[in-house]
Amino acid sequence: MGSSKNDEAKGAEHIHDASEDLARVANQEAHELGPIAAMRKHPLDTAWAFFAVVSCLLVSFENQASGMVLSIPQFRKDFGNEFEGSYVLDADWQSAFYGGPVASSVIGTFSAGYLADKLGRKPIIGVSIALSFVAIAIEFIATTPAMFFGGKFLNGFLTGIILSVAVTYVGEVTPMAIRGFFTCLTALMMTIGPLTAAIIVDNTGNIDSPWAYRAIFCSQFGFAGICIIFAPFMPESPVWLLSVGKADKAERALRRLGYSGTGLDMRISQIQTTLDKAREEAAGATYLDCFRRSNLRRTIISIMPLAIQALGGVYFVASYGTYYIQLAGYSTAASFKLQIAQHGLSMAGNICSWFLVDRVGRRPLTFWGTFSVTLILLIAAGLATEGSPGAIKGSVALIVLYNFFYNISIGATAYTLLCEVATSRLRVKTVSIGIALQYTIFCVWAFVIPYMFNPDQANLGAKTAFLFGGLGVLCLVYLWFYQPETAHRSYEELDELFMKKVSVRQFANYKTDAESKEVN
Repeated sequence: MGSSKNDEAKGAEHIHDASEDLARVANQEAHELGPIAAMRKHPLDTAWAFFAVVSCLLVSFENQASGMVLSIPQFRKDFGNEFEGSYVLDADWQSAFYGGPVASSVIGTFSAGYLADKLGRKPIIGVSIALSFVAIAIEFIATTPAMFFGGKFLNGFLTGIILSVAVTYVGEVTPMAIRGFFTCLTALMMTIGPLTAAIIVDNTGNIDSPWAYRAIFCSQFGFAGICIIFAPFMPESPVWLLSVGKADKAERALRRLGYSGTGLDMRISQIQTTLDKAREEAAGATYLDCFRRSNLRRTIISIMPLAIQALGGVYFVASYGTYYIQLAGYSTAASFKLQIAQHGLSMAGNICSWFLVDRVGRRPLTFWGTFSVTLILLIAAGLATEGSPGAIKGSVALIVLYNFFYNISIGATAYTLLCEVATSRLRVKTVSIGIALQYTIFCVWAFVIPYMFNPDQANLGAKTAFLFGGLGVLCLVYLWFYQPETAHRSYEELDELFMKKVSVRQFANYKTDAESKEVN
């Protein structure tokens, strides 16, 4: 009897060792693959990760729509009040239009963390995209501020869910060699949506009818329509399936993602080994577990770059840039052209980040990019204080230039760090916390900035950038002392680095057991 139990124990240990060996081989192969080779070897992984990234277009378009409609004279006329010969949206409603969707997004992100772990990634993304049609329809037909607010609030809730789950899905299905690229691609989607909206506004913004702004919301149906076509065919995340004990379904999902034979066995072993080690630190996988043991440090490092985005002025530049250009004396048509230039620079910056995020590294790209945008904000605010026509033009130019430096750095790397630093068992919850924190900060700005910026309130204009420049300095202190380099690390290696409490300075060059052990 005792001998039988010993044999079973030895057998289980042998299976466990064999599984770890397969995981180690998979880890070694992941290090050897370059980005192009990884895409060629895993085309279906790449395709479905791209679909998840594209779904973020709904988020970026919706997030920027409020700021853009504010710059449309017909919208201010239909929903605002006359002030000194022109129309101004009431500061209370302006705060509600900005802050309400942000607040509901916070609720959505926390809901996503629970629902996606309970029901899976696929159904949550699919249902949220389907319901977004209802929210868009309400925005489109709105004739009162209250009705418009209702549509924005519902859509904010849904986009919060979509962004949280999509970023998590990308982190779970992409091979290590293209993880940085695809998370930066997520940031690109956050610029394509606003650019599309800016082009629409440039063509329709001067129409003397509600179509001046309804055209923006009408185009959202197109984004949602593309996503809803492919959502039913999306493979479920094999990481989630294995985490809930559905090994057979995980194998089927991996086959749909292009894995077979030994490659399939290695990928399953790699995921399972990472999950087994993560369970030691996150047995319950609750939100509280994100703040326990080594997970606390991981959570902070994951979510802070998103918080730095919010503290570093992107909300001010994205939501008030066009309005400030108009207040600076540019015509409505010229402001729309400059708005397109802003988003073009955003895209250019993000595309540059694809080639830098792995070559330069997450830490230096994030730090020096944040340094650049902080300097730009402080100089722009200083020029606005001087007040001469030349200084105002210089301030406008810097506000436009901000978009390039932001998107080549913190605008892209924040999404990479968000999904790759979190432990596998807590990834969707960590992503939800990060996005919720960012949106909470956005919500504060949504209610505060109108009273600081607007001509019928404090009338600070671009001098508001002093606030964000000061906060940017504090963010630089954090990045220098706390943000480690995580490029070229598998999830298993990152787990080991955090469990061993490796310091920020040693992170990049530390030799992990996962790297050094030889396969038996």
